[in-house]
Amino acid sequence: MTPVNLLLIAITVLVSWMAFNNRKLGDRLILWPPALDRHRQYDRLITYGFIHADLAHLAFNMITLFFFGGQIEKVMLQLTGSYLTYPAFYLGALVVSILPSYLKNQKNPNYLSLGASGAVSAVLFAFILLSPWSVIFVFFIPAPAIIYAVFYVGYSIWMDRKGGDRINHSAHLAGAAFGVIFMLAMQPSIFAHFLRELGNPSFRPLG
Repeated sequence: MTPVNLLLIAITVLVSWMAFNNRKLGDRLILWPPALDRHRQYDRLITYGFIHADLAHLAFNMITLFFFGGQIEKVMLQLTGSYLTYPAFYLGALVVSILPSYLKNQKNPNYLSLGASGAVSAVLFAFILLSPWSVIFVFFIPAPAIIYAVFYVGYSIWMDRKGGDRINHSAHLAGAAFGVIFMLAMQPSIFAHFLRELGNPSFRPLG
């Protein structure tokens, strides 16, 4: 059982659904820099991750979180013995992943950001450290997790520089970096495990 991950998914689905039908609620939760600078609503650095642009955006993030978050929660519970580690990791990822974008757009009243993608990236890359050759499905196409990670980082860097698609690619990159750093800070021996796994390809299904 992974109660914390399931709870995070349930809360995100509920809050996102409520925001779909309540524009005022969405406006209060979304990351909007002037709200932090003028009204000190720093909670938006977390609440933005519990609302989404549409159902497809929500579904993609929550399905990814369901498959990978539960496994990371189990590992963190085994390593620390505390159910608080995983939620601290997830909420910390929401804050860290959005900080570069927030600081860059701190004085931009037209900037808005929402969605759990940065935290989900942290979860996904934490998993890749543990099992780089697990086969995951990307748009129904099977690929080893480590190969996906390489393309993911490259694509995100390229699109972040190019811009124009309204997706916060810098948050994906910051979230991915946070996921790796958090795991290694929590248990440095994971790096040696990752290298061993990387040197011994063993393609296996997720699970």
